[in-house]
Amino acid sequence: MEDVLRFKTIREYNAFNNHTTLHPLVSIVDLSKADPRELRRMAYEFYVVFLKQIYCGDLRYGLNTYDYEEGTLIFLAPGQIIGENDKENIYQPQGYALVFHPDLLQGTTLGRHMSDYTFFSYEVSEALHLSEKERMIVRDCFSKIEYELGQGIDKHSKKLIAANIELFLDYCVRFYDRQFITRETANKGILERFDSLLNQYFQSDKPTKIGLPTVAYCAEELNLSSNYFGDLIKKDTGKSAQEFIQMTIINMAKERVFDLDKSVGEIAYELGFKYPQHFSRLFKQRVGQTPNEYRLLKNVN
Repeated sequence: MEDVLRFKTIREYNAFNNHTTLHPLVSIVDLSKADPRELRRMAYEFYVVFLKQIYCGDLRYGLNTYDYEEGTLIFLAPGQIIGENDKENIYQPQGYALVFHPDLLQGTTLGRHMSDYTFFSYEVSEALHLSEKERMIVRDCFSKIEYELGQGIDKHSKKLIAANIELFLDYCVRFYDRQFITRETANKGILERFDSLLNQYFQSDKPTKIGLPTVAYCAEELNLSSNYFGDLIKKDTGKSAQEFIQMTIINMAKERVFDLDKSVGEIAYELGFKYPQHFSRLFKQRVGQTPNEYRLLKNVN
């Protein structure tokens, strides 16, 4: 049986951390006030953002322990499991946690755009590392939310709290953009590995065995989450990861259509297409001509 400590409500999580519940759907928890505890696998039925202010070993992913720097944000979507069970490892939690239930977002602008914040699907190892100035902005956003929580619940509470969470998340989008830029060298390495992965894929028998490469497949091969991988490629190339894959396919297809010993259907199959008409449609969309038209035009020239 899976040994996971699950929190279904904000109130449960507050009680676990010795924190008073001021609102049933949202809270900012000072983790330093919690009792020392053993490492546990945990899951939350609400959104969680951890702000870690000093090194702590309480956040692990799989078998890896990550040395989170001062001012690191970790984002968890509802249902995500984090940590591992280790009864011999007792630690004192540190930092802060912003927790908010999906029900808080109903009927709000944030609720309509929550899916835009793709970093909630990033792996824990893809955390956001803040500069000192950025950390101060985050604390200011948290302070505004705490202020609203301290006012008591009235007809304005939901709108104001959701608006302040949205402001905080918009800042996080900006900070992640900065992180993609400042880690450009590492990102270039990932782009080069992505390009090499695609070339090796199409030189193997994988297209005929498992079909076209997907974004999820490539991300897994590169040890990244699909969303982080997709956002990184978009920031670096201006194209989505799917568009990059299709561009590679078309470039290879342009070369292979000159092999007159093979039909367009055979070329489509070799590239991983299940149906030749899907290949021809994509080729026409990207090149402006069907594979046969492109083949004939080049032969005339």
